[in-house]
Amino acid sequence: MAPRADEPLVLGIETSCDETGVGIVRGHTLLADAIASSVDEHARFGGVVPEVASRAHLEAMVPTIERALKEAGVSAKDLDGIAVTAGPGLAGALLVGVSAAKAYAYALGKPLYGVNHLASHICVDQLEHGALPEPTMALLVSGGHSSLLLAPDITSDVRPLGSTIDDAAGEAFDKVARVLNLGFPGGPVIDRYAREGNPDAIRFPRGLTGSRDPIYDFSFSGLKTAVARWIEAKRAAGEEVPVADVAASFQEAVVDVLTRKAVRACKDNGVDHLMIGGGVAANTRLRAMAARRCEDAGITLRVPRPKLCTDNGAMVAALGSEMVARGRAASAWDLSADSSLPVTETHVPAPEGAHGHSHSHSHAHDHDHVHELSKKNLYES
Repeated sequence: MAPRADEPLVLGIETSCDETGVGIVRGHTLLADAIASSVDEHARFGGVVPEVASRAHLEAMVPTIERALKEAGVSAKDLDGIAVTAGPGLAGALLVGVSAAKAYAYALGKPLYGVNHLASHICVDQLEHGALPEPTMALLVSGGHSSLLLAPDITSDVRPLGSTIDDAAGEAFDKVARVLNLGFPGGPVIDRYAREGNPDAIRFPRGLTGSRDPIYDFSFSGLKTAVARWIEAKRAAGEEVPVADVAASFQEAVVDVLTRKAVRACKDNGVDHLMIGGGVAANTRLRAMAARRCEDAGITLRVPRPKLCTDNGAMVAALGSEMVARGRAASAWDLSADSSLPVTETHVPAPEGAHGHSHSHSHAHDHDHVHELSKKNLYES
């Protein structure tokens, strides 16, 4: 369905980790999704180096924004708002995105929306499957997060039910891949090897699945250690490590726990929709097991296409567009990055009584000569 001209046109900027993402959305329609990744620069370190990520964001920001505007076929001056990930994430990386968003919003005279990274991962599904049902149950799994969230209103009411108490699922994938000498990032390569292996070859532990354990929380540190010890024992005995079987068995343990707890959360809370997001949601086994278990439980499963599961600007633009559509308050000009922004804060509005910056407010600096020059030279395209 073609977007309507009266739907909000929003640009979103995502820099919480190692990818510079810029997306442009009109309503629930994705017009552009430009990404510049620095993952190759981190690979030799076996993980993301914050300073390297921040520098890469600085270098990629303006070209990526220009590429997104060109791809969308729109002018920056036509935007209805600028959205940016304010947290959680790497502090330095977030600051680059927030600073860029503030500069563009100020120069263009557009409202600024600092939004939550996790809420954005939920909202991106609107670009694929239409408006989110309310409430929605979301399972978010990535390198930094493994969370079960209940979202009655994605713009103002997201409730955490459970989260990881140690390693996130994606972090465990990276660490197991490192022990297997498969490189970084670990998720895609383990998924690939697992397709050739037997998921029942090795019975690895399922963390926090006992009768006295927290029913919605996750733990993958013990699993990671169990895999490492199993591999070490094989090598110490001079035996060849069956990489495909280890990958498949490890992956099965992760996916089993994730899907089991997500389906239980839906049943316990009377929710008939489950949305899965985050980088690990691109995992083929997770998608297959979630589809089967949701079907058996009468739950409708919503999973965005793999490109929208990893960090991207489209998800930030999607949440920003929803903020505009629902009349949520814009952020103040002193918006700052918050590396530990809780998911309960879906966005960072201006403090009560503070000046917002609607279109009318932007005229206060329209006669600033430097502002006019910057607008003309840098942002009109």
